[in-house]
Amino acid sequence: MSEERMQEQGQEQREALVAVERAMVAIRRSQTRRSLGRLAPADGGRAVDPTLFGVLDTVESRDGSCSVTDVATALGVDQPRASRLVLRAVEEGWVSRRPDPSDARRALLALTADGREQADRTHRFRQRVFARAMADWPDADRLAFARLLTAFVDGFGRETDSGRERAD
Repeated sequence: MSEERMQEQGQEQREALVAVERAMVAIRRSQTRRSLGRLAPADGGRAVDPTLFGVLDTVESRDGSCSVTDVATALGVDQPRASRLVLRAVEEGWVSRRPDPSDARRALLALTADGREQADRTHRFRQRVFARAMADWPDADRLAFARLLTAFVDGFGRETDSGRERAD
């Protein structure tokens, strides 16, 4: 491969990283409470504050072994903020607390029947929004995007979970 072609590929890779970074910023901005709140679920249910859905999603993913600390870690917030969010979810009737049998100072969180219904409704709603966003894509592109986005999220998670930042 010629030196010129190697430089072109290097430039293409840098441009790809810039495009990914810009796309991720745009996704983050589009996931704000205000923008998602404008999208009302078609089933007549009310839109869930994304921060509360983060609580539901975290509790759901840990299936019976979730604490406020787990919620704080998953949402990237401090313990007091996580406690307030969990309290709101409890007040909504979506999350229940029970003592941790192995540590009486700690409470374990679980979705209530209403919480599971709300989580399912919100998942279906978001999936419909995503389906509409990709409606004109070829099937192969949707499959490739799902595979690549999942791989990206996994790799990004490994980088952020390790607490490493590289300065290059």
